[in-house]
Amino acid sequence: MTYLDKLKAIQDKNNSWLCIGLDPSLERLRVDFRKWDEPILPYNRAIIDATADLVCAYKPNLGFYLQWGAAGIIALERTIAYIPRDIPIVLDCKTGDIGHTQAAWGNGLFDEWQVDAVTVNPFVGSDAVLPMIGERPDNAVYILARTSNKSATQFQGDLPQESGLSAEVLRQSQTWPTAGHKGYVIGATYPEELAAARRLAPEANFLIPGIGAQGGDLAMSVKYGPDKVAGPLISASRSVIYASGGEDFAEAARAEALRLRDQINLLRQ
Repeated sequence: MTYLDKLKAIQDKNNSWLCIGLDPSLERLRVDFRKWDEPILPYNRAIIDATADLVCAYKPNLGFYLQWGAAGIIALERTIAYIPRDIPIVLDCKTGDIGHTQAAWGNGLFDEWQVDAVTVNPFVGSDAVLPMIGERPDNAVYILARTSNKSATQFQGDLPQESGLSAEVLRQSQTWPTAGHKGYVIGATYPEELAAARRLAPEANFLIPGIGAQGGDLAMSVKYGPDKVAGPLISASRSVIYASGGEDFAEAARAEALRLRDQINLLRQ
């Protein structure tokens, strides 16, 4: 099954374009979890159990696990294994190396951990993408095109005018011959640029961060996010997994995920 087929199947099953970021942070975990030797996995499991019927993907961010050292990497590996197999897993690692090094990333992430997609920094060109999905038809990369941070404009250019680095990434990367799917990270915090990205990449799936705590534009994400096969991954992390710092954290996460999913679906109508 191709990546887009898998994504479309779960979007239809759960009636959802919501992607939840699994980003464990020590200071945000519930207090009683901190007394455990390994608090990350039980926290993630509780979030997954509470939201698995409301999402179209989960997106763990590698950096949040590296900060815990070896225990964090083990927790990430076990979190990936715990996620139901019909739900796509996007590992947010923004890898962007070349040659054998990038091929090693692909071997580890796709073949060993069996994630479905990863985020990739395209600064080095096609060498960051071809070793990953050149010969993997069932996997995908989400190429950083327009990120959601405030300083993104320093290098990424004027996307609404279709000029600068972001526009060139969108134009050139679509010509790279890959068996797997090339999607794009397009931040919701710059809503006027979603339309430009869709013009430049009409058939690509979009991963849209910035909803929730970053205050991204949900309506524009829904309007310009869908491609010809599937809906976008509209991603929220902190606003969902830390909806409550109390004993009801999982229930609160479910309530916030349900609210976001239903808000997206209302805009889809």
